[in-house]
Amino acid sequence: MKYFIIAGEQSGDLHGSNLVKELIRCDQQAEIKCWGGDLMESAGARLLMHYKNTAFMGFVEVAKNLGAIKNYFSLCKLQISEFNPDVVILIDYPGFNFRIAEFAKISGFRVFYYISPKLWAWKEGRIKRVKKYVDRMYIIFPFEVDFYRKHNIEVEYRGNPLLDETEKKLMAFPVKDDIRKSLGLGNKPVIALLAGSRKSEVRDILPAMLKSIRHFPDYQFVLAGVNDLSDELYHRIIGDYPVILIKDKTYEILYVSEAALVKSGTATLETALLRIPEVVCFKGDFISMVIAWIVIKVKFISLVNLLTGYEAVKELIQYSLNEKNLVSELKAILPGGSKRERILKDYNKVREILGPAGASERVAEDMVKVLRRNGINA
Repeated sequence: MKYFIIAGEQSGDLHGSNLVKELIRCDQQAEIKCWGGDLMESAGARLLMHYKNTAFMGFVEVAKNLGAIKNYFSLCKLQISEFNPDVVILIDYPGFNFRIAEFAKISGFRVFYYISPKLWAWKEGRIKRVKKYVDRMYIIFPFEVDFYRKHNIEVEYRGNPLLDETEKKLMAFPVKDDIRKSLGLGNKPVIALLAGSRKSEVRDILPAMLKSIRHFPDYQFVLAGVNDLSDELYHRIIGDYPVILIKDKTYEILYVSEAALVKSGTATLETALLRIPEVVCFKGDFISMVIAWIVIKVKFISLVNLLTGYEAVKELIQYSLNEKNLVSELKAILPGGSKRERILKDYNKVREILGPAGASERVAEDMVKVLRRNGINA
């Protein structure tokens, strides 16, 4: 069968790559083209567009790039039409993917959505598009079942793919001392900085994180960078702060860390699954934050807290992301801190809520099964 998959950011590329591997395992005749990244390409898909070209974040950034975004829509629609896939699989990335879902469904293509957009957080009105343009929705958080059921939509929860990734990484890791040596780290204990994977995130969030460094002279701070952003950008922001920049080794950095300052998003859950106490950080441009305060409907921004239903990890957002708060919260989660043991217990609860690993395998098997059941031969 022929599959056209669209992922618009780094985490989507990761989950998309695992899905690609499993689709190829389930369907030996699979032909897969994608908009995604290096991981999806290495997994066996033919990469037509890299996410680094299309990853616009925030209302201001999107507004500045409307012309380019319009051209990307046109190109994507053309490529889908020419490929004529048996199914279009969309991974999160709602601003782009919902419009593609509408085009694909109207054009007669079957549409699967893997990793639901966070409609429960904002833009709940988009639920109508799910009903109208999506044939099958695969969710990765148990609480999303009740949200969709409220709207009379049955969804599939087959587990969370982050469990697959963390278990795979942990099984492959050597002892911590060997990892520290491979990263070129000294003997001081490590505090990890995860400031995001987009330029705008790093510009807004990293400067605030850096202000906490002088209060912890007995620790070394390691910034988990990404290859998609230039060293020049990072070093311009870091300046004279004693920070070690290491790119595309996030799991390794977290694994040897005592605690972490983490930009809100998927990384908050990855950090929890690796059992590293964290403080969640977020800051954006003024216009985007004003709009977000108006439209966002959830009590928390971190996935850890959304899963537990209470503030298991501290969230510092916008003006609360300041030196005083960062220092206080970081001290509380370091060894001997007042919140450390409680956070680790809450991480056990998160793991139980998510259920067993193997999500990518189960989702791929269901996709192939559904397509075959509907008369499409693999």
